[in-house]
Amino acid sequence: MAAPDEPRDDADAPETVSADAPAEVKADAAAAEGSDDHFHAARLGDDVGDRPRKDGPHPKDAAEPDDVIRQPEDVAPDTSEETPGKTQRVDAEGDEAPMDAEPTQKKRAALVYNPTKVEPETLRARVAELAVAADWAEPLFYETTVDDLGDDATRAALDEKVDAVLVAGGDGTVRAVAEALTSTGVPLTIIPSGTGNLLARNLNLPLTDTDAMIRATFEGDILSIDTGIARIRRVDGEVEEHGFSVMAGIGLDAAMIQNTRDDLKKQVGWVAYVDGAARSLVSAKPFRVMYQLDGHRLHSAKVQSVLFANCGALQGGVALIPDASVADGRLDVAVLQPSGVLGWLGVWRSIVWDNSVLRKFRAGRRVLERRKDTSVRYLRGTGIELATSPAQPIELDGDEFGEATRIYTRIIAGGLVVALPKGHDTSTL
Repeated sequence: MAAPDEPRDDADAPETVSADAPAEVKADAAAAEGSDDHFHAARLGDDVGDRPRKDGPHPKDAAEPDDVIRQPEDVAPDTSEETPGKTQRVDAEGDEAPMDAEPTQKKRAALVYNPTKVEPETLRARVAELAVAADWAEPLFYETTVDDLGDDATRAALDEKVDAVLVAGGDGTVRAVAEALTSTGVPLTIIPSGTGNLLARNLNLPLTDTDAMIRATFEGDILSIDTGIARIRRVDGEVEEHGFSVMAGIGLDAAMIQNTRDDLKKQVGWVAYVDGAARSLVSAKPFRVMYQLDGHRLHSAKVQSVLFANCGALQGGVALIPDASVADGRLDVAVLQPSGVLGWLGVWRSIVWDNSVLRKFRAGRRVLERRKDTSVRYLRGTGIELATSPAQPIELDGDEFGEATRIYTRIIAGGLVVALPKGHDTSTL
């Protein structure tokens, strides 16, 4: 990738912060106004470990698509006798099973699945059948719940010393399970489900051959890929850390997800995000950020969105960040800063036409080398820290995670082990 250009710096100062705001928010506001001292004094990127930590409230369903962005603690747990809000293990028939499994001398896998995204009975039966055929013990089955997106279930499975974990659900379920498996060395098998399947797409996995992916658990190849970590600071100063497999974002992309109607997504799949984008663009306003790639100098810019990518392909063959690789140990960043309608046309051209079409051809790449376009800037590094004030919405792998005034993202090289069908081509990853 060519050396990144500096984003333009032509913005007004951010909104005034109230006198009673938390000290961390004041520091972030000062950073957004251009104070190097405040930016570095409030850094989140110091003393980071290789495992996501969860010190703050659970971010599940942080907001409904009603144009109001809520913090995770504002959402009451949606639990009932029918949908208990806890880690839930079931047996092969779907009946509740004790959390402590019977010990076994054979290898054993665990299946973590979202019961609203799959046919549970069919999936459990097929995983159990193929496990027996491979001379593995009967698998452990965990259903996600409204309070457990899959990370707690995965940790429960790890406590049982499982040798592999299969996940079936949407991108949020895959993200949660991958987060819990980061740096454990236990292989993850992705059974594509839901509407996005972003990590599966970036790994070029078969999206409709469930058996091929289940078999990969017992007889396939394994590959170490990178995984992302996002450390975020809330408006009240609370700091949390979560994993992401595909990309994280702050600004318009998170607002777009927040404004996407769940009922429409169920009907038309990922196309529903077009509706969310249209609803978000009406009120979209640029905001000031201060950011710094690890080992580089501080920058200030006025942006609509900043994306932090582990890999860059979206649905429909769209290459959001064409040079991003899931196995290069690097974090790719896209800074979206369009000016007016023509600027948005530049964003569309860069993402949909330039990245997904022109870059595939030698003549097209020559055209791009001569073009000067500041609507989208691409950066690359080992990690990046960003501060803004007022707080902006954030997302991880397509799930809304409330608002934050600061975010530090980085890549753990080879932090996640995935199972692939035998002989799967990894040359393009």
